[in-house]
Formats: sequence, C-alpha cells, structure tokens
Amino acid sequence: MASILNKADNWAMSTLLVHPQSEPLSGTVTVPGDKSISHRAIMLAAIAEGKSRIRDWLPAGDTLATLAAIQSLGIEVNVINKTLAAWELAIEGRGLFGLRQPTSSLDCRNAGTCLRLLAGLLAGQSFPSILDGSRQLRKRPMRRIIEPLRQMGANIEASDGRAPLKIRPATMRGIHYEMPVASAQVKSAILLAGLYAQGETHVHQPGPARDHTERMLSAMGANLFTEGSWITLKPLLGESSSLTALDLTVPGDLSSAAFLLVAAMIVPHSNIIVQGVSQNQTRHGLGEILSTMGAHIEVSQERLTGGELVADLAIGFDELHSANVGGRVVVRAIDEFPVWAVAASQAAGVSELRDAAELRVKEVDRISLLAGELRKMGVQIEEYADGFAISGPTRLNGAFVDSYGDHRLGMALAIAGLAATGPTTITDAGCIADSFPGFVETLSHLGARLEWQT
Repeated sequence: MASILNKADNWAMSTLLVHPQSEPLSGTVTVPGDKSISHRAIMLAAIAEGKSRIRDWLPAGDTLATLAAIQSLGIEVNVINKTLAAWELAIEGRGLFGLRQPTSSLDCRNAGTCLRLLAGLLAGQSFPSILDGSRQLRKRPMRRIIEPLRQMGANIEASDGRAPLKIRPATMRGIHYEMPVASAQVKSAILLAGLYAQGETHVHQPGPARDHTERMLSAMGANLFTEGSWITLKPLLGESSSLTALDLTVPGDLSSAAFLLVAAMIVPHSNIIVQGVSQNQTRHGLGEILSTMGAHIEVSQERLTGGELVADLAIGFDELHSANVGGRVVVRAIDEFPVWAVAASQAAGVSELRDAAELRVKEVDRISLLAGELRKMGVQIEEYADGFAISGPTRLNGAFVDSYGDHRLGMALAIAGLAATGPTTITDAGCIADSFPGFVETLSHLGARLEWQT
C-alpha cells in the first residue's frame, strides 16, 4: 500500500495541458465508483462478520488512505481484480470488536471523510489511536464531530478543534443529537460510534444529507430506522449482535459524472452517455439545478445495486440561463459547485449561489480559490461569505491556472479549458486522482485533447 500512496504523491506534482475543444464531445463512458460509498464499504466490511466482496471500488487517493488505515487496524484486504479506476476487494471482517491497535498514527492524507468517520468508529474501541493527515486536512474543522462524540462519552483530544485527533478508550452511550446543519459525515460518525454505545442513538438532521451509511448499515442487519427527520440506531442484541458481510457493487460516482455532464453542456453540438451512475436522491441536487437552467438530462436503464439506484445519463449541448441557488438543495450538491460555476459562466444572466459557506472549509477555500482562478480565464465572479455570483455568458480564455491541490477545482478548470480559446495549463493537477483516476483517459475517449506535462 505504501507504494501506491507514494505514487499519489508523485501525481501531485503533475501539470495538465487542456486544448480548446474544436469538435463536439461524443461517446459512451463510465465513471469510477462512488467515493462516499467506497469509504464506507471498507470501514463497515472491517467490522462485519466474515468475508465481504466489493466490486468497482474506487482506488483514488482519498479512498486508498482509508484502505491503508483499515489495514493498519489489523484487517486483511485482498485485491482480486483491478483496473486504473476500479478494484474488486475481498475483506476479511473481524466483527465489531476485532480491530487491533495500530502501531502508529493513522494517516488520513487529505480525506476528511476518512478522518471523521474513523473517529466515530474508533471512539468506542478498547485501544488508543491517533488520526492525522496532510497539512490541508489539519486545517479542516473537526469540532462538528468531536462535540457529539464527546457527548456520547468519547475521550478525544484535539488541537484547537483540528487534527491530529488523539482517541483513548471510553464507554460510549447513546444520545439524542440535533445537528445544527445537515451533514453526512457528522451523522455517520455518530452512527458508527452508536454501534458501540449503551442505549439508543438518535440523530436529527435539519435537511437531507447523503444516506449511504444508513443504507449500508440496514443492509448489514443493523437495527436502524428513519422516521421523518430522525434516525434511530438501536444496540445490536442476541442473534443480531453482529453485522453481516457485504456483497456490493459500487455505483458510479455522480460527483465525477458531473464534470462530464457539464463538459457536454458547454461544448457545442456535444452528446454523451454516462453509464451506471448513482441516482441517490440525497446526491441529486446538481441535476435539479441544471434542469432549471435549461439542461436536458435523459435518465434510462434504472436499476438497483446494493440498495442504491443507478441509471444511464444522456446529455448534450444546451443554451443555458442563469439560476439562483440556495437553501436545502445546497447540501445535496455541495461537491459539484466548482463545476457548476463553469456551467454558470456559460449561462445567460447572473447566477448566484448562497448558503454554501461549507465550501470555504473543504480541502481548500473553494470559494476564494475558484473565484481567483476563473477570473484568470475571464469569468466575472463576485465572492460572498457563503457563495458567489457569476455573470454570463462569458468568453473563456485559456490561461495558466492552479488547482492548489484540490481535485474538484482541478477538474472544474479542465472542463472550463475545453470551452476556452487557447490552451489552459493547470498546475498541481495530479490531485485529480484523489477522486477520479482515469479522468484524462475518460475525457479523451469522448474526443477531448488533454495531456499530462511532467
């Protein structure tokens, strides 16, 4: 595993050259497996009883950090088959209390999901552990999970509410917790800790947030149910005192598909199909927003895999108009707003995003850095504390831009480069592999011209 992570470090030094798109994008492609589901599948398979089989697992920088952490906790993971963007894993689960004390701190690299969910999983263990990560990750706020976990009895020491997190053994108890804002990572950390708690765990979410943890836990036999905006997890008792192993095919990541969909929308005369994409309603905010802007996304071949709805998505070039985005839809599209900004730059009128202050505490300040880099390409963008406004349509210019080590910013700039006049050079673009290995190859299959510069 060390060799894989070292390779990711080398990728981070890459520069990506994007040529203007003179021909339409066309063809049929797939995208890598859903990153959120890939994180959760490894963690839950580790504490299940018996062997889990996970197909189309995403081997990206963030998920590889989670895999390495799980292996450090004494879990055997075998790679059965692998391609650039999809692995098949066999994971030997050791049960709820089978994890082993790691010999060193667990390196979550840039992955906030890895650190926050592992904090919940490790809070009730009988051994101490330390969760750490990159300089970027050490800047991200962790009080949102530390506070509810401490209410459950967790013994967590942090540095000004940030990583590294030092976790010591503690007796956990169930709580009633009302989240201030909807957050899949916060509720997941609480539910994972709830597996080790005495009494019931109740979580209230003020709006919709990703429900992959709930779906997976239910499929594995956890005593979990949702009523209205409350999620209840009861202790595992009697014959149901363990989680059953997973047999799961990870659906295509909608967040990754978003970059391809926007590319087809803004490159004239394009038509593409992206197959096997997750249609989980807690993730579908961007599709709703794009539809209000005039995009036509055709959904076909709907089917279920591992309790998750997937479908094929067809989309083509459209004349777009502006949109005002805010409120409850924001949490369901939070990861897609960098590429939505590119779509907004090609829409007629002023598009505005509000209620998205969360973007400032992602891997980087995505509002500030996105605005700065898009301005280099000619975009008229005004920053707000919780969002931005973009005037369009804009004639994009090729430019030298920087991803600042943020995978979604890097991919959004690449999509903008396809619609620009003149080449676009993106430095520090190897971070794209954090969520979309094979990004360049996939776009090339559709007719785009991109190339790595080392």
